[in-house]
Amino acid sequence: MCPRCREPLVAFELDGIEIDRCVACGGTWLDAGELEWIAERAGVDPGPVSAALHVGRSSGRRTRLRCPRCRRRMQQVVIEQDPPVELDRCRNEHGVWFDRGEMEKVIAAFTSGEGGAVARFFADLYRHELRPESEEV
Repeated sequence: MCPRCREPLVAFELDGIEIDRCVACGGTWLDAGELEWIAERAGVDPGPVSAALHVGRSSGRRTRLRCPRCRRRMQQVVIEQDPPVELDRCRNEHGVWFDRGEMEKVIAAFTSGEGGAVARFFADLYRHELRPESEEV
């Protein structure tokens, strides 16, 4: 269930990696380790995007959003970039929630290596998501 709008999350799979997406509000849930899998599949070392998500500075407050896995309130973390991005991360390390547009902001700060691989992965994923069924191969 979407932590933002409580609609069902839809699982999309691309290259063997499953991403949970809310088609109602446009948010994306990444389970723990999925960024690393994306980087590995692209042949790059996990790098700054993963590190930023794992060690992002906690604001010290819990958000009203609940983890889709354990239902505990998530904590807000700040990814230090220009401008900073605030994300919701499960306190039990189940994953990270990106509201619409947040993933693009985080990825935009990392143009090569893992960041570039992640950006290409999500561009492909979202292109498939938006393609009408009649166009699918």
